[in-house]
Amino acid sequence: MSRPVTIVTGGSRGIGAATCVRLAADGHDLALGYISNGAAAQEIAEAVRAAGARCVTVRVDTSQEADVERLFDTAAAELGPVTGLVNNAGVSGPLGRLTDTSTEVLRQVVDVNVLGYLLCCRRAARDMAANGGGAIVNISSAAATLGSPGDYVHYAASKAAADALTLGLSKELGQDRIRVNAVAPGIIDTDMHATMGDPDRPARMASAIPLGRPGEAGEVAAAVAWLLSPDASYTTGAILRVAGGR
Repeated sequence: MSRPVTIVTGGSRGIGAATCVRLAADGHDLALGYISNGAAAQEIAEAVRAAGARCVTVRVDTSQEADVERLFDTAAAELGPVTGLVNNAGVSGPLGRLTDTSTEVLRQVVDVNVLGYLLCCRRAARDMAANGGGAIVNISSAAATLGSPGDYVHYAASKAAADALTLGLSKELGQDRIRVNAVAPGIIDTDMHATMGDPDRPARMASAIPLGRPGEAGEVAAAVAWLLSPDASYTTGAILRVAGGR
């Protein structure tokens, strides 16, 4: 059988990077989308190739339609028909109350986390329907149901949109043999927290997590890998929470 070809957006760091490495080990060839850090993307691409997989890196702003089209076109041209999509690229902006959040940050969060997911899902659905099916995994967040007051209500709202997208699209695309699921991580120990301005947040929040610790990116990647695998062939419309009990 031919190897699955999977696009991972935001694949140069954190959950996206761990997902690329895990999928390579599971036999996927990968198109790794990244926004700015080409060196980090190449480092992950080398790890993917070391696992025996093919990998192409594409600089892409998923909020831009032309970039998304180029990402999918490149993946298909260099690797073959796309069978999987991991919608992972996302932004949160600085931590803080909504009243203190700038319109610029709000717009960026909606553009990347909502419009970007929609654009990628739309193109994936078109390609997969034409090629006999596939699987999409949207990276959501436990914030979608917790609301994240005082931290990033705007980010939580964008992830609630990802959950609605997952549910609706799973029903819309079932007849095309396209499965659509989501993974909702809790507090994961990645550099996202430093980007938000609070690098010690995972350790500080550990006491509020029933399992007593933040998660690791590889634990989220394992959930993504299962949802893309044949073992999840009857799973669609699911939002798999990987949040330590939160």
